[in-house]
Amino acid sequence: MNFKRIKMPLFIIATLLFGLKTYFIYRFLFSIELENTMQEFILLINPFVSAFLFFSISVWFKKQSRQMKFLRYTALIGTLIVYFNVVFYRSFTDFITIPQLFQASNMGDLGSSIFTLIEVYDILFIVDVAIIWYLSKKKPEAMTVSYPKSGRVFALAMSLMLLAGNFFLAEMERPQLFTRAFDREYLVKNIGLFNYHVYDLAVHSKVKTQRVFADGNQLPDIKEYVNENVQSDSKSPLHGIAEDKNVIFISAESVQNFVINNKVNGEEITPFLNSLVNDESTYYFENFYHQTQQGKTSDSEFLTENSLYPLSRGAVFFTHGQNEYNAMPEILNEEGYYTSVFHSNNKSFWNRDQMYDSLGFDHFYGEEAYEVNKENSIGWGLKDKPFFEQSIKYLQTMEKPFYSKFITLTNHFPFELSKEDSSIDKYDSNSATLNNYFPTVRYTDEAIEKFFKQLKDAGLYKDSVIVIMGDHYGISENHNKAMSQYLGKEKITPYDHVQLQEVPMFIHIPGHEDGKVMSQVSGQIDIKPTLLHMLGVSTKNDVYFGNDMFRKDRKGYIALRNGDFISQKYVSTSGICYNRKTGEPVETNENATAESKAESACKPIKDKVEKELGYSDEIIYGDLFRFMDFSKSK
Repeated sequence: MNFKRIKMPLFIIATLLFGLKTYFIYRFLFSIELENTMQEFILLINPFVSAFLFFSISVWFKKQSRQMKFLRYTALIGTLIVYFNVVFYRSFTDFITIPQLFQASNMGDLGSSIFTLIEVYDILFIVDVAIIWYLSKKKPEAMTVSYPKSGRVFALAMSLMLLAGNFFLAEMERPQLFTRAFDREYLVKNIGLFNYHVYDLAVHSKVKTQRVFADGNQLPDIKEYVNENVQSDSKSPLHGIAEDKNVIFISAESVQNFVINNKVNGEEITPFLNSLVNDESTYYFENFYHQTQQGKTSDSEFLTENSLYPLSRGAVFFTHGQNEYNAMPEILNEEGYYTSVFHSNNKSFWNRDQMYDSLGFDHFYGEEAYEVNKENSIGWGLKDKPFFEQSIKYLQTMEKPFYSKFITLTNHFPFELSKEDSSIDKYDSNSATLNNYFPTVRYTDEAIEKFFKQLKDAGLYKDSVIVIMGDHYGISENHNKAMSQYLGKEKITPYDHVQLQEVPMFIHIPGHEDGKVMSQVSGQIDIKPTLLHMLGVSTKNDVYFGNDMFRKDRKGYIALRNGDFISQKYVSTSGICYNRKTGEPVETNENATAESKAESACKPIKDKVEKELGYSDEIIYGDLFRFMDFSKSK
């Protein structure tokens, strides 16, 4: 490039370079689904609209040095924002929110996980910054503009007109985009990454005030909805079957349901869990979904203990750790249970030390309770086999009955495992993440099998109910190509992606002989009422959004945090209503759009899903349970 001949103002050059880079990232590094020409066009223009909005501010600086400095640092800061989102997206297939910035205390524990997300070609992200920096230093006179006030006002007006045009097209493409903003991908796709962050900041400011102005007046409407649509006076066939028994809950890190009864390289991936599927003492829920969002494992914990939905932004464990809850541990404490959590990690990770107190747990056995050394740990900490082995001594001396939760670690991204601990070979695909996943899942399976034997040897097995649940997905959308190879599919469709959110769910009742495979749709929101009813504990007058999984008169659908849902008949995702059995879009008429198809077949449930998510948010943001006296239900 011959920089000497450049006559264009630097803020225009910066707009073009930065906009082009951002569009490239949207198109090739983010897995954004584009369904029509309008979405393609909006995705193309919004990075340039955002770039022009910010870089055109420079024309208001009269001094050359300030104008050039503003452009340099705006390009640098903008690039850092984009890059942080790229790295985050590589792990979570999601975009950063303001609440997650307050979770920075977790970063020190991520270790090698972050470095696996950085690519050599990432250096190309600063090429435009280098050009802008060079031009602002070497050709400031030619690059600077000196507009009269009318010119500066025109630049401002033009940027706002472009922004308004972008928003108008976005609203045409996705009606009520800002009021139904459960899905961040829709926001980024329609208004751009930077406008999304501005919107996120505005939402964050709004929700922070909700607790201050909350007075509990919202509760009657919420309780009325729950009583009419969720709770029931009917009892399940298993009500009280586990009364006075211990509950041992195993949260299996990142284990997805596709590994159950499946093989890799001719070897069973989870032979022990497979054996439980048809065990006469076990109920296996084959259509059970995780419902977590940005809080991942902590969201899983929040769902299972409260039967409330996680937040769409950040993790409840961080943002609302001091709220009042009516969680399962607190309820079981009042029933004479000793409640505890076992997890070989530091107590501040995910703010567990504060949140566990709010949930009512009696004790947290964190990393200080274990002997951790180089030989028995890998990746995120203590391996699962020594974790269970070292935990038994605490269970043996624990007051009974007890409710104890075990959170495993080995099957955590980036799925590291030594050859000595690997009993099956890695998969062979273009994804190192998926390749490494299978040996670590097998290791966790072996650890759980060994734990069952340890419970028997310790005399704890017969008097306990053992629950095994996958906490969230392990393989994100970024590995769809490898997943399609493994599953023998041409590609992973939005419908397939939702099906991959299934996680294993087992309830093992030693001595019980009526276990079977349960096919109804269920999810983590259902755990609290299911376990409490099995223990014979009343949930009358409680407020929750799940169902006892053994009840026949269930509401019949599971809501995902982004507004998607799975029902007995339909799967609603990406604005399309699919037939759950066939995976084909539900047809209404030949001229119907995807949106209208979803509206016609899925709208009744979708309306309930949005209402439930909204009510759950009101409870959390307003800390509404501080206005309730749950003792009246006992």
